[in-house]
Parts: sequence; structure tokens; C-alpha cells
Amino acid sequence: MTEKGRFAPSPSGRMHLGNVLSFLLAWLDARAAGGTVVLRMEDLDPLRTGEPWASRIADDLRWLGLGWEEGFQAGGPNGPYCQRERTALYDAAFRALEEQGLLYPCWCSRHQRLAASAPHPGEVRDMGACPCRAFTAEERAARWRERDPAWKAAVPHETVAFRDANCGPQSFHLAHDCGDFIVRRSDGVYAYQLAVTVDDARMGVTRVVRGMDLLDSTPRQLWLMDKLGYRRPTYAHLPLLEAADGRRLSKRDQDLDMGALRERFAPAEVIRGGQGVGRVTKPGLDQPVGEAAINRVPRQMIREAVEGAIRQFAAENPGLLETPEY
Repeated sequence: MTEKGRFAPSPSGRMHLGNVLSFLLAWLDARAAGGTVVLRMEDLDPLRTGEPWASRIADDLRWLGLGWEEGFQAGGPNGPYCQRERTALYDAAFRALEEQGLLYPCWCSRHQRLAASAPHPGEVRDMGACPCRAFTAEERAARWRERDPAWKAAVPHETVAFRDANCGPQSFHLAHDCGDFIVRRSDGVYAYQLAVTVDDARMGVTRVVRGMDLLDSTPRQLWLMDKLGYRRPTYAHLPLLEAADGRRLSKRDQDLDMGALRERFAPAEVIRGGQGVGRVTKPGLDQPVGEAAINRVPRQMIREAVEGAIRQFAAENPGLLETPEY
């Protein structure tokens, strides 16, 4: 089976340097494995995302010299490649889960959901203990007359284990570490966990490289994959690129966004870290002063991926990489 990686940005603004790093690592990982890359737009939220940003993301990636074989603006056999056009696929997955008795309607507010998932220090709480899960048919009917519910997945008291290519062996107790989670909002929009699970499986993604902030989403997605009969991909979760003040880079704050980067630097400078962008300025860090401020984990992955791609190219094209004798 051909290996396939993916980049799945949310077109809610201009990409920043952290987004570029994520795509670069996914691109290198797929290339090192002799695979291809699919570009998918995660534009589920109609109020936050839109086509103009999707096209701008694609244009910025091409400017950087990072291409993809399948996906947005490239087409392919597994389209459409914008999530808002894939509702029928999510409907089918929703029905499959519902038929297995794995979903229930939930009327909790966002505030109630956050309070239920914040145990006191040292307390072991069943994070899936949503009161809506235990409602009787009569109680549900009464709530339904007031407003439409969201729908949650009812996770069992089971452990999901997997090996992360960067973080090593991982194990999550679904009820204690994850809890029941929303698969469809009350306005009918499908939630991230279900949509990503369906898309990765239906698009044939075999390798997922993404930020460390999504590590605890993986057990939820793996559980959904198992219940829907999908094949599991491999995962690598990497440290996030941060601003100089320690903040996580964000589109909202326009942190090192591609608009500013394209005005100041050439594509190669953005990829390797141009002058004034992500440079080490004080001794004592992983990298020497003057080098791009990429810590050893993604730096090692970049090096290994590039070396693997070079080895594969050399094997497929004998003689082309040999040093000529003069």
C-alpha cells in the first residue's frame, strides 16, 4: 500500500510560520516513506472559515515550493477535499455509530461541559459522566421541546494504546482521560473528531504528522476508527513553534504570518529560518547562536526525513548523486 501523508489546515486566516513547519514536516515524512501528500481544508465552521483563505493557503504553499499530489485544487479520487462538502460521508458515519448505540443527545452548555471536565487535583473523575447520558426517554423528550441537542459519543471504560513516532508508547483511559465528546453540534455542524476520523480513513491517509496539542485527540479518533472499521494510520506529534514571548503562534494575532514573511524573505529563507525569524540569540540552547530556533525534535525529524528521501532517490537513480571526479 502506498504511504500517504496529509496537511489539513483550517482556512480561517493566513498561515503562520508554525503552520508552515507542520506542513513541511508532514511533507518530508511522506516523501521519506516514498509516499504522497493530500491537502485537505478543514472548513467545517461556516462562520470562521471560507474559500478565499483556502486559496491563499494553497498559493502560499506553492510559493514555498511545497506541492501535493491530491486534494484542494489538485483533485483526486477521494474528493471533495473541503470538509463542508463532505457532509454525506459524516452522516453515514454518524448513523453507523448511532446504530451501535454509541451516541446520545446532550443539552449541556459549554460552561457545563468545561466544569464537568475539570477535576480537582488528585481526583480521578469519570469525564464521560455527562448527566444527559442517563436521561430517560421522557426527560429527553422534554428537553427536545426546548431546543435541539448536540450529540456525544459515549466512551466506554477502556484503554486505547498506540505508539507515537516522536512521543513513544501512549496509553489513554477513554473515560478518565478523554471523556464523552461531541460528534455533532446542536446546529447540525459535525465536530472535529468525527470529521477528521472519516476524512483520514476515506482519503487513505497512512501517516499523520501534527502538533503536540492534538496528542489527546488521537485516542478519541482511534476509538472511532475501530468502531467504524477503519484502518489506523501512524502518528507523530511534535512540539509547537512558539512566539518569542512563549505564546503559541496564532492566526488571530497574525504571528509571523505568510503575508509578512513573503514581503521580507525568499521561499528558501522561510523554510530554513531567514535572518530575524526564529533565530537563536543566546547561548545555552539546543542550537548554537545564529541558527534557526527549531528544537532538536523537529530538527531531527527534518534531518532524518531528508536523509531518507535522498537515500531513496539515490537508489532509484543510481549515479545521479555520485560526486564527479576531476
